[in-house]
Order: sequence, then C-alpha cells, then structure tokens
Amino acid sequence: MPPQAHARVTVVRPAAGWAPLHLRELVESYELLYFLVLRSLKVRYKQTLLGAAWAVLQPLLTMAIFSLVFGRLAKLDSEGVPYPVFALAGLVPWTYFANALTQASNSLVEQERMLTKIYFPRLLLPLASVIAGLIDFAIAFFVLLCMMVFYHIPFTGRILAVPGLMVAAAATALAAGLWLAVLNVRYRDVRHALPFLTQVWLFATPIAYSSTLVPAHLRPLVGLNPMAGIVDGFRWALLGREIGPGATLLVSLAVVSLLLVGGLYYFRRMERTFADVV
Repeated sequence: MPPQAHARVTVVRPAAGWAPLHLRELVESYELLYFLVLRSLKVRYKQTLLGAAWAVLQPLLTMAIFSLVFGRLAKLDSEGVPYPVFALAGLVPWTYFANALTQASNSLVEQERMLTKIYFPRLLLPLASVIAGLIDFAIAFFVLLCMMVFYHIPFTGRILAVPGLMVAAAATALAAGLWLAVLNVRYRDVRHALPFLTQVWLFATPIAYSSTLVPAHLRPLVGLNPMAGIVDGFRWALLGREIGPGATLLVSLAVVSLLLVGGLYYFRRMERTFADVV
C-alpha cells in the first residue's frame, strides 16, 4: 500500500508585537462603515424629544453663558468681533470634537456584542463615531453662518479653509479617541473621567478667550493643545481675523499627526485582546 499522505495543517496565531495597520482592509469595509455610521445616527436621536436640534442647542446655550460671563461681566477681548459670534466660532468645532471624542472613546465598550461574536476591523467603531458627528457639525455650522449674516460679518475666500480645518478636527478626535477607547476597554475609570477631561480641555482651549492674550513668543506652545490651532484657524477663516493661526496651527497639526499614527499602531497592537477583556 502506498504510504499514507500527510494532511496539511494550518495554524492561525495572532500577530506578535506591533501589527501592521492593514488600511486596505478598512477601505474594503466601506459598506460596513456606512451602516455603522447610519446606526450611530439612529441610536443617538432615538426616542429624543428634540432630535437633531441638540446639535444646535448645545453650542448656542454654551455661547449664551460665555457671552454673559466672559463677554459682559469679564469683558474679555473678542478681537473686534461681537462676542456671541466670536464664542460660537470656537464652540462649533469644539462641540463636534468633544462629542466625537466621547463617542469614539466609548465605542468599543458599547459594542461589546459585536466584538465578541464576529470579526471585522475594530477600527471601524471609533471611526464611525467620528464620521457620524459631522452631521451635527454641519447643522451647527449653518447656524454660525446665519449669525455672521445677522451681525453683518462678510464672507471671504478664507472660508475655503474650513473643510481642511474640519478634517484636522476629525483627525484630532479620532487620534485621542483611539488611545482612550483602548484604555477604556481595560480600565472602566476612563468612562467616568471623560467628562472631566473634556471640561478641562475646553478651558485650556482659547474658546471663551482670545489666544492673543498669550504673549506672541509663547503662542507656538499653545499649539501643543491640538484644538487651539484649529479654533484659531476657524476664527481666521470666518471672522476676518488679521493674525493668522501660523505657528500655532503648524504645531497643532504636528501633534495631531503624532497622536494619530501612534494611536493607530497602539490600537492595532491591542485589538486582539479586546474580545477577551471587554
């Protein structure tokens, strides 16, 4: 009898060390990303009384408080622009960032069933949260444009810079969200610390006040806060601010790039443990 043929055995093991990003896998999963974004939007406004109006109310109510406290009582400089518009120009990108950061940070924990039952690129969960928030941003941005018309603030060609600044804000939310999402899987304290973190980050960003209060030679250091350069960029693009974001924005973009690349690799390294830990 001929010798028995040996059966071929394939052993599947998780990658050791730093795993490659496999960005092509994300591109091929665009349909799943679309449905995750759609699902995120439906869940966000399900059984809500005001629905998408929350996208407008949140920055508007904060603007009203800032206008009363910092505009009327503290009389902070608003660079020659009516304070309500000055504040709202900073709050619109900030509100998008804060909400996207919170949603992305909690995305893995909230989708525990999906993580433990099927395989798909886990990066899609925080990415879908960041993309879904763009709808709220678009609604709030339209209100900002209406306020500019009301206060007779002219539009200039600088407004074309807004899409690029918005991409930077989304990248910032995704970068920070990736780090916090991984930590949230292992340490549930992160979920409770998030509101405090975003509140501190809000006042560390020149939204209620102007970055011109910082001495000129120290402004690049302000850019270590990624949202500082982005908020300054929005005001420069929309409100005719004479001083451009310059070095502050460049430093912010460099910090965002480092956070995003590091976050992607850290996320990929740890994602093989998500199903076991979550």
